[in-house]
Amino acid sequence: MPFDLITRVTDPEHHDAARVRQQLDHRQLPETLNDHEAGASRYQPDDDLLLAINSALVVGAPLLLTGEPGTGKTQVAYFLSWYLGVPLFRYQVRSTSTAQDLKYDFDAVAYLRSAQHPARGRRSRREDFLTRKALWQAYSHPGSSVLLIDEIDKAPRDFPNDLLLELDQHRFRHPFQDREVVSNGQPPVVVITSNAERRLPDAFLRRCVLHCIEMDEDLVQRAVDARVGEFPRLDPDTRKKAIQRFWELYRVEGLSKRPSTAELLTWLAVLSARKQTEDLDLDVSLVELPSLGVLIKDAADLKKL
Repeated sequence: MPFDLITRVTDPEHHDAARVRQQLDHRQLPETLNDHEAGASRYQPDDDLLLAINSALVVGAPLLLTGEPGTGKTQVAYFLSWYLGVPLFRYQVRSTSTAQDLKYDFDAVAYLRSAQHPARGRRSRREDFLTRKALWQAYSHPGSSVLLIDEIDKAPRDFPNDLLLELDQHRFRHPFQDREVVSNGQPPVVVITSNAERRLPDAFLRRCVLHCIEMDEDLVQRAVDARVGEFPRLDPDTRKKAIQRFWELYRVEGLSKRPSTAELLTWLAVLSARKQTEDLDLDVSLVELPSLGVLIKDAADLKKL
């Protein structure tokens, strides 16, 4: 798809919407930028991260990954799923999450309605309105698996405290039966990510192997090299210059939201697309960099630049 698909309309009567729509329908998005599963095989962990992963595997402890947003913490779980050849079960933590949400969901309203109006006299069972969530799905899987608990720092403080038994003993009480739900086979490989927006409880931290993914030049270069095919029109010199300007931008003092690796990769994909129809000039001031809005997401930061 050409980068200039959307242009200024100077002659509305002769605008060919059908042609433009056809181009839109056939556009090819970058393969791995927004698809963790597609990018799993291209992830390049460094030696320190591999040490933390293997440490967690040896002792059966959750791997707690911290670091700036966009440094690839979530991608680690998808990399492990791909590398180990096992399924991944993901739970995205929210500000209203409870430990129960990670294990199951019970539709109480539907159950009450069914109990009040039973079909042909058949009594409704509570189990029929129970949906297994990520942790229960991982326990039910007959072999090994990866369980991803993403952005745990977004949850209320009770959330990690209420998971101590599950993380330690790999079991929890069945909500309606007098028994425990335990892992069918090997307990899942647990990966937990945190952007460090709040401190996690000490009892929770004690059960984890901690690794902080540092935002440094080696991390960025490995990420770019692994996805160089996503930027087919950027020659090595242009990529090098773009990365240099990215670091200049990243190191500006006082930015409330600094650009991350993920935003750099997106910017390179945009620059590659722009290079199809125009010459890129990266030797400009930071505020004049092409498609700056891909990197800077805060209006106050734009004003500061």
